[in-house]
Amino acid sequence: MSKLRFDVVQDAFKKKAAAVETPEGKMSDYFGELVFNRDKMRKYLDAKTFNALVNCIDNGAHLDAATADGVAAGMKTWALEHGVTHITHWFQPLTDGTAEKHDSFMEYDGKGGMIETFDGKALVQQEPDASSFPSGGIRATFEARGYTAWDPTSPVFIQDDTLCIPTVFISYTGEALDYKTPLKKALKAVNDAALPICRMFDPKVNKVMSYLGWEQEYFLVDEDLYAARPDLMLTGRTLMGHASSKNQQLDDHYFGAIPSRVAAFMRDIEIAGYKLGIPLKTRHNEVAPNQFELAPIYGETNLSNDQNQQMMNVMNSIARKHGFVVLFHEKPFDGINGSGKHNNWSLGTDTGTLLLAPGKDAMGNLQFVTFFVNVLAAVQKHNDLLKASIATATNAHRLGANEAPPAIVSAFLGRTMTAVLKKLLEVPSDTPIEIAGKKGKSLGLVEIPEIFVDNTDRNRTSPFAFTGNRFEFRAVGSSANCAGAMTTLNAAVAEQLIAFKKDVDKAMKAGKPMNIAFMDTLKPIIKSIIDVVCFDGNGYTDEWKKEANKRGLDVETNVPKMFKSFTTKKAIDLFTKLGVYSEKELEARNEVKWETYTKKVQIEGRVIGRMAINHIIPAALAYQTKLLKNIDLMKDVFGEQYSAMAGVSMGIVTRISELVTDLRQQVDSMVEARKKANVIEDEYEKALAYHEIAESLFPLRKTIDKLEEIVDNDMWPLPKYRELLFIN
Repeated sequence: MSKLRFDVVQDAFKKKAAAVETPEGKMSDYFGELVFNRDKMRKYLDAKTFNALVNCIDNGAHLDAATADGVAAGMKTWALEHGVTHITHWFQPLTDGTAEKHDSFMEYDGKGGMIETFDGKALVQQEPDASSFPSGGIRATFEARGYTAWDPTSPVFIQDDTLCIPTVFISYTGEALDYKTPLKKALKAVNDAALPICRMFDPKVNKVMSYLGWEQEYFLVDEDLYAARPDLMLTGRTLMGHASSKNQQLDDHYFGAIPSRVAAFMRDIEIAGYKLGIPLKTRHNEVAPNQFELAPIYGETNLSNDQNQQMMNVMNSIARKHGFVVLFHEKPFDGINGSGKHNNWSLGTDTGTLLLAPGKDAMGNLQFVTFFVNVLAAVQKHNDLLKASIATATNAHRLGANEAPPAIVSAFLGRTMTAVLKKLLEVPSDTPIEIAGKKGKSLGLVEIPEIFVDNTDRNRTSPFAFTGNRFEFRAVGSSANCAGAMTTLNAAVAEQLIAFKKDVDKAMKAGKPMNIAFMDTLKPIIKSIIDVVCFDGNGYTDEWKKEANKRGLDVETNVPKMFKSFTTKKAIDLFTKLGVYSEKELEARNEVKWETYTKKVQIEGRVIGRMAINHIIPAALAYQTKLLKNIDLMKDVFGEQYSAMAGVSMGIVTRISELVTDLRQQVDSMVEARKKANVIEDEYEKALAYHEIAESLFPLRKTIDKLEEIVDNDMWPLPKYRELLFIN
């Protein structure tokens, strides 16, 4: 182990002493300790205030000023008992992170002293500066006013000494400037669309919920090694670095024994998560070295998404206490697996029915098939939008690689459901759909195997795979806010369900019984999706790309062009009719996406260019000088015999000259391309230009990596992959 490596490990063990203290008792004893959940509401609120708040949360009822004051008073009492000194409206601007402005409880008491105050007005609304957050032109720089407004459906929580209030974030003129606002609108839309259908099967249903279970993949690197890599610090990924001789080729890291330092980190983030009421369930080593995953039990989508944002913040903070840095970048290391955030998505009712799981009888199964087929129809119609919803400059490095789904949105059903759908096309519309093994088999019966959850394989090449009682949207990136993808998916499904219900109503008005009306409406949809969006094969192959193009699926790989999907007539109709986005908001968000894409590639270009000039070329020339001195010494010692002996050294000297010259030319060419791109005023055109610049970074990197293989290890200025990728 190098001295640098040894020092890093020692420092990490010293920092471990500052880690989270393990609480006494079972995990369930402290679960939700730092969340103002219903148990806390009952304890700290009077009955009238409690009932009003619950009615607001469950049914969307208005919360009047007096009730808000009562809620704030109870929250303050609870918070002060936990040593809280500040409050913040915690929101999710279009930066892919979270934002917060802390205000203390302290106010003058009018008598020369100070008191702690917190009222309903401070709870419900604040006015942060909106001018410095991305808005896509909705807000000018000099127009500072924006508003945060409390989201009662996501519990208030304590982080360190601060009471955090989840909020939406809107402009002075009412446009959404965040991820949460459109997500909540999409969730309302899917409830409104699904509820009338569910009530045809069960009149007791009053609400349909969207569920999300995220799987967060991430990398850990030693903090000091991270600090020695400007590219990691400034871009989140290594812009250079030759592959380690050993990486993931032995498959020995996946599900392997968790390193003790990592296990200690995992324990601490779990403790912090449990206190925040986050039901973390799974932890394990992922495929690549230094890559790991954690996942919770699924929950309601809005809350689950908030919890993912909380956990990412918690992980960043606690990692430092263990001498680590967390990397959420989708592809921090070249040549090994990248990181995703698989979004397991489903729908369910307030009566406890999962709509993407088979029912208890033929009508329950018809309901299941109805939602199953309509989800696929929505994915087929808006496959371009779904891809655009997860497209970023960083996720582009992962999609299409051999460890991630391709940049084509198709759906994997598995043999069982494919066979069921094909059978439904063949039988009369009044044929019952039964669970095999529960009833005697009859001629023409459509059967779904009883042990259903195990009857679908997990096709890792499918971006949208059915996995038993849910769909797994695998293309979402590790650093992403899940709300982007979840807003699009729920809106697309809502639109499809509305159209389906309209057709069913028409069939029933024509005199068809309910079950036949449903099946007659479903059959043409089934025929369409089986031939287009459903694909159970290998999504990595070039043949699939050609086939997908023939089927009419979107095969675009240029990220700035993908974003255009959000401002097509089809997309504008979808979002505006459902009230999820206005046309102005869609156009603004595309401006933000293009600008963000440009800036991220621009930063990468600056970093790799400066590192090439300031780090790599000086190291290469220093080693070349060392070799030349060696050649001179050999000439002095061996005289005429030196030529043959110095041949190897001269070959290296020449090769270094070639690579350094090539590297300098590539950097100069890239800089000139950036200069031309920077004067383009149109954000879309500028993003297209920077897409070309992003492509030019690959050959530049290759040249640097060749130099890394040649230059003396002691003279190379950066920690190498073999040091970065293996935690002791």
